[in-house]
Amino acid sequence: MNKSPLIEKSDKLSFLVYRVSRKFPKEELYGLTSQLRRAVLSIVLNIIEGFARGGSREYRQFLYAAYGSLKETKYLLFFANRENYLNEKDYQEAVNLAEEVGKMLWRSLKTIDQKIKKVI
Repeated sequence: MNKSPLIEKSDKLSFLVYRVSRKFPKEELYGLTSQLRRAVLSIVLNIIEGFARGGSREYRQFLYAAYGSLKETKYLLFFANRENYLNEKDYQEAVNLAEEVGKMLWRSLKTIDQKIKKVI
C-alpha cells in the first residue's frame, strides 16, 4: 500500500501507542488504555477518511478532527506518564512522534486553506 508521509507517521504513532499501552495496569483497560487507543487511531482514520472524500473542504474538516484527536492523545500520554504507567523513554518517543505528526497536520491544513482561498 502506498501511503502519504502523514499517514505513515500517524500509523507509526498508533502502533507505538498500542505497544506502550500494553504495559498499563489491567484496571485501566476500559478507561485510560481504551481512551488513548481510540484517540490515537482516530488521528490516522480521520486523515484516511478525509482523503477518501475527495474534496478539499471535506478533507480539511477531517484533518481538523485528526488534529483534535492528536491533542487528546498528547494529553492522555502526559496523564499516563504522570501516573507512572509510561516510562520516560516511551513517553518522550511517543510525544516526539506526536509533535512530528502535529507539524505535518498543521502544514497540510495551511496548504488546503490556501487552495480553498484561491477557489473563492
